[in-house]
Amino acid sequence: QVQLAESGGGLVQPGGSLRLSCAASGSISSAFAMGWYRHAPGKQRELVATITSGGNPTYADSVKDRFTISRDNANNAVYLQMSSLKPEDTAVYYCNIYPQVLATSWGQGTQVTVAS
Repeated sequence: QVQLAESGGGLVQPGGSLRLSCAASGSISSAFAMGWYRHAPGKQRELVATITSGGNPTYADSVKDRFTISRDNANNAVYLQMSSLKPEDTAVYYCNIYPQVLATSWGQGTQVTVAS
């Protein structure tokens, strides 16, 4: 069974940067597209960014030009570089297969808090 482990979150001031990492134990086929999702208190989980097996990214409008998704298929890892962070980016961030209907078990996520 595949397990996903997200890391790299923390407390950062508005305008700051963080780099999130997602490590998959077991095997997630490099043929799967992967996504970063986030869940803020009182809101539904939302898709932030996706990346195809070939490395083509897409982004939610709210994070476009601020976030960059990447992947390392050889090491079963997915990354999310976040810059120009805003308070509204505060959430627990998760990675998983995209689309969500194909998602495996969710990891614990990593908390990102943007506050001064």
